[in-house]
Amino acid sequence: MRLLVVPWFWWLVLSRRSFLVAGIVLLVIGATDWVDGYLARRLDQVTELGKLLDPTADRLMIASSVFTGLITSVVPLVIGVLILLREALIAIGTVMMLKVTGERPVVREKGKIGTFVLYGAIPSFFLHSAGVTEPFFWGLGWGFACAGLLLYYWVAIEYLGDIRRLTR
Repeated sequence: MRLLVVPWFWWLVLSRRSFLVAGIVLLVIGATDWVDGYLARRLDQVTELGKLLDPTADRLMIASSVFTGLITSVVPLVIGVLILLREALIAIGTVMMLKVTGERPVVREKGKIGTFVLYGAIPSFFLHSAGVTEPFFWGLGWGFACAGLLLYYWVAIEYLGDIRRLTR
């Protein structure tokens, strides 16, 4: 379902410039992502399709929110570039690993937490741009972004180490 929200999100931001609704959508997506994963593990309903679609939906939604946020000047340039750079590195590494080994990198808990934290940062920038208690959400966005990026890059280094080791 999260994959189906992506085109609507682009429309909300680029056509309607509805930053408030876009921010709320991102918060809901972040929350449902966590609940979905928790329930799948708790109810022993983890599937190979889910292992593929969940991170794909996360990557696509985060990239979409960053791209649209950069286009509309909602997301600070340095935050957006650092997120997109990390996403590109991981995508290239994953494709290389799949090509050589037929396997994907194993998702790490720190990566899940980093994604969850970024699902707090990016909506905060959208809510700030919508004028919702401006200084609060601007500061919250920066705090979450710094913490999320720290985890994101930490895990990226671990992933790239895995990819290097497995593709030798």
